[in-house]
Amino acid sequence: MYKRLRNQWNDMRRSAGDARGSSSGVDHVPDFSEGDHIRLLTFNIQVGISTSSYRHYLTRSWQHVLPHRSRFENLDRIATLLSNYDVIALQECDGGSLRSGYINQVQYLAEAAGIPYWYQQLNRNLGQFAQHSNGLLSRFRPLEVKEHRLPGLIPGRGVIVAKYGNPEDPLLLVMMHLSLSKSAQQRQLGFVSELISDYRHVVLMGDMNAHAEQLLTNTPLKQTDLIPLPANAHSFPSWRPEKALDHILVSPSLQVHSSGVVSYPVSDHLPIALDVTLPKANVILPKQM
Repeated sequence: MYKRLRNQWNDMRRSAGDARGSSSGVDHVPDFSEGDHIRLLTFNIQVGISTSSYRHYLTRSWQHVLPHRSRFENLDRIATLLSNYDVIALQECDGGSLRSGYINQVQYLAEAAGIPYWYQQLNRNLGQFAQHSNGLLSRFRPLEVKEHRLPGLIPGRGVIVAKYGNPEDPLLLVMMHLSLSKSAQQRQLGFVSELISDYRHVVLMGDMNAHAEQLLTNTPLKQTDLIPLPANAHSFPSWRPEKALDHILVSPSLQVHSSGVVSYPVSDHLPIALDVTLPKANVILPKQM
């Protein structure tokens, strides 16, 4: 029995380490064109489970394993919100397993929201039981999208990196879901800091499982000039926000017009939104919708 369980765990570790992203392709996705703003959103969707109190972590815990029709109703509510944004970072998506009805939730949300480009990063492959994933949705064609595994004792955390605009001086969007462990976060943010070190226009988005002050003073991000927006982004839990775990951090070269927590309690996290202008001399911008 022990040997069988150990072999299953080792198989899961190997699967989790494989980069197996899938995407819609870019042939049908419009390029950036001249404009002013790009609307960004980051959202931990908790695999489509609606959670509105701590007791739901117990009473609805079975939905992390088995499908339920309410999940699709909740995904449709999420898609309604996403339809208002240009580029979206998603965390805690399922890439198509029993619990999601074998539906790739990143693809489902993109199609339901009318967003032409999607990219799914499979971070932890538990076969038919779960396909833990990050997601990127975009109205505009990225110059490049890459995925990376984040370091950690337990595999299953990843980052998606997308470039937009001028190839010589691009906007770099880095979308992630960090571990709970502070020691793992140190290693993961050290890796991210290396990824962004050569770029002037950077946006970090995602569920970082830490407050911005801690991220920017006690981790390798303290070597960057990133600014947390909004300053007090209390996004968790969604029914009584007390913790700032979800963030959009930006370079000072980017002009921010608005940012804030979006009051849209359909997950256990609230989404964070930001409306930003990129330097016109360096990056071509999308038209306003």
